[in-house]
Amino acid sequence: MLASIFSLNVIQTALELGCIYGLVALALFLSYSILNIADLSTDGCFTLGATVGAAVAIAGHPYLSLPAAMAAGMLSGFITALLQTKMGVNSLLSGIIVNTALYSVNIAVMGGSSLLNMNKTETVFTKARALLQGTFLAEQYKLLVAAIAVIAVIVFLALFLHTRLGLAIRATGDNAAMVRASSINPAFTITVGLCISGALTALSGGLLAQYQKSCDI
Repeated sequence: MLASIFSLNVIQTALELGCIYGLVALALFLSYSILNIADLSTDGCFTLGATVGAAVAIAGHPYLSLPAAMAAGMLSGFITALLQTKMGVNSLLSGIIVNTALYSVNIAVMGGSSLLNMNKTETVFTKARALLQGTFLAEQYKLLVAAIAVIAVIVFLALFLHTRLGLAIRATGDNAAMVRASSINPAFTITVGLCISGALTALSGGLLAQYQKSCDI
C-alpha cells in the first residue's frame, strides 16, 4: 500500500516538473528548430525568470510575478537578438555574453543574496490550493497549474506560428535570404522569435521558483 502511494507521488511530481520544464523545451523548439539559432542564453534567462518571479511574489503579487518574469525573459531575448542582428555578434557568442551578464543581473534582482526563501510567500500554487480546497482536484493543484500553463503556451504557439508573422519567423529559420528577398526584415523576425523564446524560458523559471518555494542562483 505504501509502495503504491509512493509510486503515485513520484509519478505526480514527475508530471508536475515535466510540465514546468516542458516550457523550456517549447522555448528551445522555437529558437533551435524554428529559427535555427543556438540560443545559449537559456540558462541565465531561466534563472532570471525565477529571480524576478520570486522577488515579485515575495513583494505580495503572486499573479503579477509570472507576467513580470516573462517580461524579463523577453528583455533577455531582445538583448540577445540585438547583439546578433545589429552588432554582428555570432549567435553562439551573443548567447554566451548574455548568459554571463545575467549572472550578475540575477544576483542584483535577488538583492545581493544567492538564495530567496519563499516558505511564507503566497504563490500561484498556494492560491490554486485554496481555490480547489474541498474538491476532487485538491491534491492535484500543482499539476493543474503547471498543465494549464503548458496547454496555454502550446495553443498560443500553434495559433501564432500560423499567423503572417509566425510564418515569416518559420521562413527565416529555413532561408533568411529568401525572406529578405520577400521584403521581410529577418532582423525583426529573429528579434520577435527570441523574445518569445526568452519569455517562455523565464515563465518556466518563475513557475519552478514558486513550485519549490525557493530561488537559488
